[in-house]
Amino acid sequence: MAPLMYASTLIMLVFFLIKLYYFTRPSTKRNLPPSPPKLPVIGNLHQISPLLHRSLHSLSQLHGGPLMLIHMGCIPTLVVSSAKAASEIMKTQDLIFANRPDVKMWRKLLCDLKEVSVAPYGEYWRQVKSIMVLHFLSNKRVESSSEVRDEEIAFVVNKIKKSGNQVVDLSDMFVTLTNDVVCRLTFGRKYSEGESGRKFKNMLREFFEILGGLNLEDFIPQLAWVDRLRGLNDKVERVAREVDEFLDGVVEDRLKKGSAAGGGGGGEDFVDILLKIQKDDNIGVTIDRLAIKALLLDAYTAGTDTTATVLEWTFTELLKHPKILKKLRDEVRMVLKGKSKINHDDIDNMKYLKAVFKETLRLHPPIPTLIPRVASQDAKVMGYDVMKGTRVIINAWAIARDPKVWDEPDEFKPERFLDCAIDYKGLDFDLIPFGAGRRGCPGIAFAMATNENVLANLLLKFDWELPNGKEEDLDMTERPGLTIRKKTPLLAVATPFTS
Repeated sequence: MAPLMYASTLIMLVFFLIKLYYFTRPSTKRNLPPSPPKLPVIGNLHQISPLLHRSLHSLSQLHGGPLMLIHMGCIPTLVVSSAKAASEIMKTQDLIFANRPDVKMWRKLLCDLKEVSVAPYGEYWRQVKSIMVLHFLSNKRVESSSEVRDEEIAFVVNKIKKSGNQVVDLSDMFVTLTNDVVCRLTFGRKYSEGESGRKFKNMLREFFEILGGLNLEDFIPQLAWVDRLRGLNDKVERVAREVDEFLDGVVEDRLKKGSAAGGGGGGEDFVDILLKIQKDDNIGVTIDRLAIKALLLDAYTAGTDTTATVLEWTFTELLKHPKILKKLRDEVRMVLKGKSKINHDDIDNMKYLKAVFKETLRLHPPIPTLIPRVASQDAKVMGYDVMKGTRVIINAWAIARDPKVWDEPDEFKPERFLDCAIDYKGLDFDLIPFGAGRRGCPGIAFAMATNENVLANLLLKFDWELPNGKEEDLDMTERPGLTIRKKTPLLAVATPFTS
């Protein structure tokens, strides 16, 4: 019996191993998206430049098209470069791709992934997103914050007037302006003045630089020592600690002193609101100190650097195209007809201004590759197999320059939007600078209210030109980072306009 049992066991074991082989090996029948050749260990990292959107676009044109599978070290990454493919990811199968990757550096910098932008998809995310939208980003809150916006814009206008005909650093001015608006609405006060203001701006500059940089450990765990050797780990720890201490100080100070007494407009700022929600404790998830700091950081980071970036590129394109600048300036002054104060209805009547912003967002989306997603289960996208755990990068920059959709896609032509129904609010996948679906940016109205009011005021009050008057010499080089800014500051000369 023993030989027979042994033979039976061996046959069963062989049969099991055969089944295991066919069921667990990478299936030759899988229809994977096209891929460029990769190297051992590093995958395709050697083909990725600091300007991620441009290198992915080049690779997609050579090896992929609408969908391309690359390997960022050990991370399989699906690159999406067409509106149809983006629609499948962010609309048809949005639930499958609603999660964010768990990145170690994000955990350190973004309050252990409690920020709305990177929190895992689930009940906590739903509740804190609801808080953010209802109490900070809703149309009602945008309207109630107009007083703060108007005050800060007026402050900048007066500062430019007092400078005479001196050169204005618009890049720095837009960063300071958006910082001041968002800080007042979020924290109840500004953090841009004096030595403390300089330290605050440096802290946030480092924060955005690190967040947009390459963390080798995330892609190749075996090379974690390189990050330690080049000092990245220490820098991440230091900046994360500084941001945390700053946010802790804001909350602690408010608990001691009480309400900000209207510093954020409308009688209370976001700190007041979050502390009240924590005290009431009736939303179904725990809003602890860390969650409060995460939401404050989210409100600040989402409303400053990206907004300043859009303003910077808009003004850059206008100065590079004087005829477009004149056409827009004439529209602003015609709509206002001698008025000195701009309201919501005035902005709604500036059709060319809105077209200019759409064209800027098409050519210069502030975060060109959006925030990555991850597949929570196996899926099929445009007939291709996408495995669970695959990271997804949507190249909004490439989609918005698709020559099959856009005539002369690399040219700045706002007129294309005057008779075009395509918008940037997440319903038209040919233009998705703010993303779409569940993880689309909820702060579009907030950001664009600032952008439109700033631009209209600056064109109403001043005539603008380049210091050297040579549009062809204007440097359009991009600077790598979380948001893609101009590499060199945008300088211009403002001449006060008298009607």
